[in-house]
Amino acid sequence: MSNKHDISVLNALITTTCDSVKGFEDAAEDAENTRYSAMFAALARSRTDVAALLQAEVRTLGAEPENSASFLGTAHRGFIDLKQALTGKNDTAIVAEVARGEDHIHARFEEALRDSGLLSATLAAINQAFKAVKAGHNQASALKPSLA
Repeated sequence: MSNKHDISVLNALITTTCDSVKGFEDAAEDAENTRYSAMFAALARSRTDVAALLQAEVRTLGAEPENSASFLGTAHRGFIDLKQALTGKNDTAIVAEVARGEDHIHARFEEALRDSGLLSATLAAINQAFKAVKAGHNQASALKPSLA
């Protein structure tokens, strides 16, 4: 039985998670409110752990895992940087972008969990990682109404 599909799905999630780490690091650096900065830094660390968990599963399947963010994620952060340069950095804009990024990663994990072609061990690893992703998503989503 080939593990190629599992490895591909895991590596795609790793790339998305690495995008998330970088996004949270940038948000922590740019946030004006120290509460947000601390929360985003903690979420970046949590996502680093998620990526490590998924990378370990890829190694278990006998492959070399992804370890970097995607071109699309880098381009998105570049767009955010440009937008912030034009509009000025503010927590409302940063929280909105974080929430948008969280919706993306949450959807990617949900899609993977619905993939009936994955091995049970792969699904278990994704499900374990999704717990942290879902917690971060919920935290970020809860911030938006407080800034409205």
